[in-house]
This record gives sequence, C-alpha cells and structure tokens, in this order.
Amino acid sequence: MNRVEMLSVVGLGLTAAALAVVLRQYKPEYALLVTLGAGVLIFLWITGEAEPLLRQIERVITLAKLPGEYAQVLFKSLGICFLTQLGCDTCRDAGESAVAAKVELAGRVAVLVLSMPLYQKILEVAGSLFSL
Repeated sequence: MNRVEMLSVVGLGLTAAALAVVLRQYKPEYALLVTLGAGVLIFLWITGEAEPLLRQIERVITLAKLPGEYAQVLFKSLGICFLTQLGCDTCRDAGESAVAAKVELAGRVAVLVLSMPLYQKILEVAGSLFSL
C-alpha cells in the first residue's frame, strides 16, 4: 500500500468519524451505519491490498515444505481475526461493550477449534519424540 492509498484510507476513516460524531447528535442510527459502512469499505480495501502479502506467506510455507493444511489454518485464522475485530469495533461504536466481548470470545473459540488438528499433530510428534 503506497502513501497515497494510505492517506485515502486515513481520510475515509477521519471523514466517517467526523460524520458519525455529527450524526450521533441527531440520528444515532445513521451514525452507526456510517461507521459500519466505512469499516467495511476499509476492510475490503485492506484485503485487496493484502493479497501480495498472503501470496508471500504461501511461498514461505511452500519453501518450508509444510503441508498445505497449515497455510489453510493460518489464512482462515487471519480471516476470523479480522472479521472478529471489525465486529467488535462496530459493537463498541454502537455502545454495546458486552456484545463486543461475546463476539471476541466467539472469535477466539473459532480459532481454537480451527487449529485443534494442528495441536493434535504437535502432541503426536512430541509423544513420538519422548517414546524414543
């Protein structure tokens, strides 16, 4: 992401924040929509820009000769983390801290469930090393 694109993202974020502050006084429901819309736009922008980074990570995993399922778990976990963060921030913007905490918990559990097969393999490898 070059400087101009980064300035555009920051500009969009600041504009949305200012608009949300003004709208919150008169129409709080519109302020939430503005914040949510800006968050989704910035998220989509970032995911488009992150594609080269994801390809680089995939190359590193391939060069390390790791099974493809490791990359799959990594990418799915990253997706869960980003979506969870977006959801939590939106809930907090709406003044719903308790809901945000539950969304965070759900994200953590989802990552743990997703990575459980890798933990099992690690335990199997550790067990085979100790039985030597």
